[in-house]
Amino acid sequence: MRVNRGQIMSKKTLIASVAVATLVGAASAAESSDYPPASDPGTCYARVLIPEQINVQTEQVVDRPESTEIKLVPATYETVTEQVLVKEETKNIRVIPATYETVTEQVLVAPERIETTVVPAEYETYTEQVLIREAYTTWKPGNGLYGRATDASASSNGVSTGELLCRVEVPAEYETVTRTRLLSPERTETRTIPATYETVTKEVVVEEAQVVEEIVPAVYNTVTVEKLVTPASEETLVVPATYKTIDKRVVSGGGALEWREVLCDTNATSSKIRSVQQALSDAGYSNPVDGEFGPATLTAMESYQRSNNLPVGYLTISTVESLGLTKN
Repeated sequence: MRVNRGQIMSKKTLIASVAVATLVGAASAAESSDYPPASDPGTCYARVLIPEQINVQTEQVVDRPESTEIKLVPATYETVTEQVLVKEETKNIRVIPATYETVTEQVLVAPERIETTVVPAEYETYTEQVLIREAYTTWKPGNGLYGRATDASASSNGVSTGELLCRVEVPAEYETVTRTRLLSPERTETRTIPATYETVTKEVVVEEAQVVEEIVPAVYNTVTVEKLVTPASEETLVVPATYKTIDKRVVSGGGALEWREVLCDTNATSSKIRSVQQALSDAGYSNPVDGEFGPATLTAMESYQRSNNLPVGYLTISTVESLGLTKN
């Protein structure tokens, strides 16, 4: 409240005015945390939750404290080998069978003998001409004369003289007969038939069977045994403490509600919303680029804000600038 200095007031009124001014100033200071900071007309603010700023600090903590334990030292052994009798020496009677040899020899089957054979006589069959009637001459009727009449009974002047006869020689007659004549007479022949033999195979004893006494040596087995070298004992060991490195998250700031400048229906045009939508899509957060701030754009914006550690829930100027845009 301002006091009009040109106004004439009494001393009492001036004191009352100063008291009222003091009360108004105190009230304005009390209300400053509930209102945005002073700004130009047309700007909008919203109370947003500032993400916590977390620093990760590493420190060493005891994982297991120092302790003692009893260690059992096992006995030590050495490996040695020993010969152990498995079977005593024995005697064995062995029969060596006879050995044979296969031989072949000629055996007389039939002795030599003399055999007499009768060779029959040999004959030859032949043919020869035998004279039955000797040759002779006689008269035979003729068939006519050359140059004369064909009628044999007519003469040269046409007078008949009887038959026409010709003197002819009748050859001798022979007959072919078959005869047999002796070529060699019957005789006897003597021939020697040699003896016949047969080849036979037989087994002939080369060495007689015999009995041999053999000594079978004792049988030993090599066994491995463990021989004690040092007995078991106990040993006290100090087990040192072990440590592990842990990451400790320390909040260094944020986590409270603060007034931040935002874009809203009052100070944002459809063109500006479309630019924000396009920038979100280019950053990999798909949403419709239509100039209308709907549920899909809100989901894309909040995902972008969480990924970039920005206040979530409102289209803050810091979100706009993070997308590479200006608020105007």
